[in-house]
Amino acid sequence: MTTYTEDTTEYAPELPVRLRWAEHAPEVYKAMIRLDTAARKGLDPKLYELVKIRASQINRCALCIDMHAKDALAAGESVERIVQLNAWEESRHFYTEKELAALELTEAVTVLTDGFVPDEVYAKAEKHFQEAELAQLISAIAVINAWNRFGVTCRMTPGHYQPGQHG
Repeated sequence: MTTYTEDTTEYAPELPVRLRWAEHAPEVYKAMIRLDTAARKGLDPKLYELVKIRASQINRCALCIDMHAKDALAAGESVERIVQLNAWEESRHFYTEKELAALELTEAVTVLTDGFVPDEVYAKAEKHFQEAELAQLISAIAVINAWNRFGVTCRMTPGHYQPGQHG
C-alpha cells in the first residue's frame, strides 16, 4: 500500500495584488467582459485561446497565461501545443498554416515594433481568414492586449483560476 504525504516544498510567496481594479471600476470590467464575449464570436475556441496565450506570453501577463492555458486545455487543446507556443516559429509543425498566420498577426499587433502591422503579415492572415473572421481575430487580439495591461499593471495573481470562471 502506498502512502501519500502532503507536498512540503516551500515555494516563494505570492506577490500581493496592487489593485483590484474590477472592484473599483466595475462598469469598465463589465464592458470588458462584453467586449471579450463579442470578440470571440465566430472564432474557433482553440485558435482563440492560442492567440490569447501568445499575446499574454509577450506581455508577460501571468494571470492571463494561467487562465487561457487552462481554458485551452478545457477546450480540448493539447498540452504539447500549449507548451510549444512560446517557440511557435521553431515549432511550426505543431500548428496549421491558418494558426501560424494568426500567431504571426498576434505578435505584430501586440508588439507594434515598427509602429504598424507589416503588409506581409496582414496578407498571410487575409489569405487564411475571411474578412468577418479576420475582423473578429483582430478584435480578440486587441481585447487580450487590454486585459494584459490590466493584469500586469495591477499585478493580478495567477494560479487560482478555474476553467470557465470568467465574469
